[in-house]
Amino acid sequence: MPVRTVRATRYVTPLREGGSLPAIVEADDDGLYVMKFRGAGQGSRALIAELLAGELARALGFRVPEVVKIELDPALGRTEPDDEIRDLIKASAGLNLALDFLPRSVTFDPVPGPAPDAETASAIVWFDALITNVDRTPRNANLLRWHRALWLIDHGAALYVHHAWEGFEEKARTPFPAIRDHVLLPWATKLRQVHESLAPKVTLELLDALIAEIPDEWLSPAPFFASVAENRAAYRTFFDLRLKAADLWLEEADRARAALV
Repeated sequence: MPVRTVRATRYVTPLREGGSLPAIVEADDDGLYVMKFRGAGQGSRALIAELLAGELARALGFRVPEVVKIELDPALGRTEPDDEIRDLIKASAGLNLALDFLPRSVTFDPVPGPAPDAETASAIVWFDALITNVDRTPRNANLLRWHRALWLIDHGAALYVHHAWEGFEEKARTPFPAIRDHVLLPWATKLRQVHESLAPKVTLELLDALIAEIPDEWLSPAPFFASVAENRAAYRTFFDLRLKAADLWLEEADRARAALV
């Protein structure tokens, strides 16, 4: 299903847990969304990671809040008293990204539990190793429990290869040492089994459809590439090579989990 585009109509409140100052906003479909701003921190690359990782996760059967593209008129911040927020809104004029707000959801905490089942934990660890997501740790799980189920959020730190594309083919074929810090690693005892079921679903056709959703304006300028099309092709190649090198990062995850015992 194509990613919808909505228009922000009201800035509700900032979410100061993160350094990039995401915010809850209301849109013209009367929905509430957690908006990620193109003018913040890592810029459009973080939005691309959110879009690709979130929609890939959904295609693989994970629970992810709806991802939407969201148009922002800088006039929305004209009455905002906070200079930092007003500047952020101004710098983010145009197309941004947002996730459906899940009311009364709570952050997953592995200490009180309940612990996830082995298949769920393994699938999420596998997915994060595939997309090189460094931000699913006990300190910041980026998992919500909503209606007694785990929901995946905040993938802006994934796909860090796109912050420095040089040598990306080789980078795609490397292990993922950061997996040792994954919040669900202690329960991820079925990595090989979930790989067998999930990997075939990540087809080139699916990747092409997801990558096509990236707005051109988020990819330009692309200093390492001759064109936006070449930049899109690099994402496709990265995922393809990453899957073909799965044995490397699966072995890394297995060793990291064994070291926890």
